[in-house]
Amino acid sequence: MQQVVTIEQLPETALDAAEAFRVTYLADIRKILEAGDDVAIRLPAATYDHEDWRKAIVRDLARAHAPARVNMVSGAGAAAIEATLAYLAKAPGVTGQYLPLAGAGRHDTHG
Repeated sequence: MQQVVTIEQLPETALDAAEAFRVTYLADIRKILEAGDDVAIRLPAATYDHEDWRKAIVRDLARAHAPARVNMVSGAGAAAIEATLAYLAKAPGVTGQYLPLAGAGRHDTHG
């Protein structure tokens, strides 16, 4: 079963956002994974400089908690995010992925 962890807001700078994620959400996400459930982490859109910490966290969580799956989705469009979460719930081979959707990363938010 996939549980969705929704994070509504993080600090603007990448370093502060990574620290806030670690302090506020990481322990709860690990508990879900240790219980054997899959996790999809839903994050707000961010600028390109957030990509590295997001990829590192989702990749390392997936490796540490296999066979439980963990993926991360970000973006500004609710419909696109919901469609991606529905896909991930039924895609048993997809894990450790950071999926920045439109409005959510280096491809279109440089500022």
